[in-house]
Amino acid sequence: MTVTIYGADWCPDHRRSLALLQTRGVDHVHVDTDTEDGARRAREISGVGTIPVVVLPDGSHLVEPSDEQLSARLDS
Repeated sequence: MTVTIYGADWCPDHRRSLALLQTRGVDHVHVDTDTEDGARRAREISGVGTIPVVVLPDGSHLVEPSDEQLSARLDS
């Protein structure tokens, strides 16, 4: 199960979601939205400019998820 997380190191919500993935040992790929390509890809997926955007293995995504929301989706 590989999760892709779009975000930037300066964003506290991104750091929190990334820490949750790391703590749970979830394989993940980080895409930096401080790059033009990363920001464009995140907007294409979510339709908004908000980060983090977390893309789950089933292709669904969450935008700015709480730890509870992200945990629930990882557990399902």
